[in-house]
Amino acid sequence: MNISDYKTLFDTLCQTVKTYPDRAAYCVPPMVGRSYHPQGWEITWQQVMEGVQAKKSVYAKAGVGHGHRVAILFEQRPEFFFHYYALNALGAGIVPINPDYLTDEVKYVVEHSEASLAVCVDSRIEEMISISSEISADIKVVSFDSFPEELPKLPEAPYKDAPSAATEAALIYTSGTTGKPKGCILTNEYFHTFAASYLYAGGRLDFRNSGERLYNPLPLHHANCLSISVPSMLMSGGCVIFPDRFHASTWWKDLVETKATAVQFQGIIPNILLKLPVQPEEAQHQVRFALCAGIEPSHHEAFEQRFGFPVVEMWAMSETGRIITDNFEPRKIHTRSFGRESRWVEARVFDENDQELLPNNPGELVIRSNADEPRQGFFSGYLKNEKATEEAWKNGWFHTGDAVIQDEEGFLYFLDRKKNIIRRSGENIAAAEVEACLTAHDRVKQVAVIAAPDEIREEEIMACVVAKFPEDMADSASQAALANDLFDWCYQRMAYFKAPGWVLFLDSLPLGTSAKVQKIHIFPAGTDPRHQDGVIDLRARKKQKIRPS
Repeated sequence: MNISDYKTLFDTLCQTVKTYPDRAAYCVPPMVGRSYHPQGWEITWQQVMEGVQAKKSVYAKAGVGHGHRVAILFEQRPEFFFHYYALNALGAGIVPINPDYLTDEVKYVVEHSEASLAVCVDSRIEEMISISSEISADIKVVSFDSFPEELPKLPEAPYKDAPSAATEAALIYTSGTTGKPKGCILTNEYFHTFAASYLYAGGRLDFRNSGERLYNPLPLHHANCLSISVPSMLMSGGCVIFPDRFHASTWWKDLVETKATAVQFQGIIPNILLKLPVQPEEAQHQVRFALCAGIEPSHHEAFEQRFGFPVVEMWAMSETGRIITDNFEPRKIHTRSFGRESRWVEARVFDENDQELLPNNPGELVIRSNADEPRQGFFSGYLKNEKATEEAWKNGWFHTGDAVIQDEEGFLYFLDRKKNIIRRSGENIAAAEVEACLTAHDRVKQVAVIAAPDEIREEEIMACVVAKFPEDMADSASQAALANDLFDWCYQRMAYFKAPGWVLFLDSLPLGTSAKVQKIHIFPAGTDPRHQDGVIDLRARKKQKIRPS
């Protein structure tokens, strides 16, 4: 296959509908008590097109066109796809908003993206209307649940030509070390490249032309599902199966009932599933393989033996537009290897001076498409941040910020993240963003946010705090009270997963010559920060905010 043959996602939809009109396209497992489709939902590619054409007509009448952006806060509602492809057909890009974001976070994304229209679930629409009145840009707000037949007229579209492979299809915000999320500009070519690197990887990623049914419990606003699973099934005429979120209690029941043939998940999920008691459904599924990012090596073999299918380790980022996978036998399942370069990607390991390292030396993973077109299929850049874009691409290689080792055979092994990012249950959290929130509290003098290991969620947030009034922190009760107050402070201002799971009060933090906190020196090497005297465990308080349906 040739990526240059693909134009827009809508063009691909048209071809898929023509070839596989009666195949299943999207499926939601049943769930009692869910506000939408509690009995489940499944739709064919022909039915998808009918829904898309209806939405396209409404958007077109409002003047939506090439270069417009539409923010969508949809909370995993499956009707999202009607909007997605309708807007893509007109050349407009979507800005999917994380439903766990609180008001200030939503406001930042909407304002920074310069979206012309916001489509929002009714439970958040008053909030979105309030946001629209506070920002300088003129943004219209309409209901996702009761989408009108007539929209407010939009300003003239920025571009007159027809959308193409190079047209922006989505703007996804990803955490960065600056504290504010960066908007990744993602084109039609990017999505097709991501899908192709998955569909045609080969080996244990055994896609068949019979209508795969790919189950992915990760949110549609994340690159994992939106950038990999969704275009893969679009290009191949398969079906994406997606629940509202991961449910361990119904996992195997869902896989059996939805006839899933493949699954895609994050590394925390195998750990949870292995702890479940044996149930009949775990031997009744039709799953042939799984794609997973970051499975714990000590769980890998046990998972495959118990549940009967290979788990293929992978690596990717929102910016990369392709995956690296350990998909050919013999796979290195007892290590943290995620594979090696392929026809889709060249990979090297550089030192801090951008010099290539010899095998078995730790350094930074850098990648590119190829020497002639290094950025082909990658993100187009960070919106309004050319400096960060060019810094990531210095010397013609995309600098991932991940520390790895490469062996003599070219296999890459993950070591750690160079960037100041905490990865909790699949969410990338910028430590600087949490630090900025905590520092605004009137009883915090200084704070350093670090990643603490977590057996279930991969990593958890730990806040090392120097109190402004240490004389008020003489006993454990007063420390616990302030720790809970700081948790409430964050919980009210950010998505729940960004609140600290651990708090430790210190007399001071180590500073370097530039007066910056030296996080590496807070604890001795090899120390587990959770085991420090006085550490306060707040993890039980980190619960997803329940919003009215």
